[in-house]
Amino acid sequence: MNPVLLSIILIPILEIYLFIKIGSQIGAFYTILLIFITAIIGIFYARYEGLNTIKSGFTQIVKNEVPAYEIISGAAIAFAAILLIVPGFATDFVGFLLIFPITRKLMFGNLLKKFKKKEVNRNNFIDGEFEDIEDNDDRKI
Repeated sequence: MNPVLLSIILIPILEIYLFIKIGSQIGAFYTILLIFITAIIGIFYARYEGLNTIKSGFTQIVKNEVPAYEIISGAAIAFAAILLIVPGFATDFVGFLLIFPITRKLMFGNLLKKFKKKEVNRNNFIDGEFEDIEDNDDRKI
């Protein structure tokens, strides 16, 4: 079965199950309040982390380096913000995992190492000297 179709079916089932279980423990009002609180806190923290990622990306560009981690991190933060806006506890959990920098580095560390290896190989260059020769000069190549 297609993984996207399977996730479209299973994620709402998991969310409904968690709503029922958590709602039976803390009550319906507090469950709804918890959903709104996690969404608000998540959006503000996503905004904060997104701005930090943009600053870090500009720093990498100024250093004449490719901001690979910042690009991946920015996409992860945007996806995490979407997950935090969608009501549900499982999506909030995954969203918070993607927003925190420590867990983002753990998740995307291997991908970043592969990109850094390619970048090191690309920076090879040959050092040499040159001399400008005028067109009317007697010495031609």
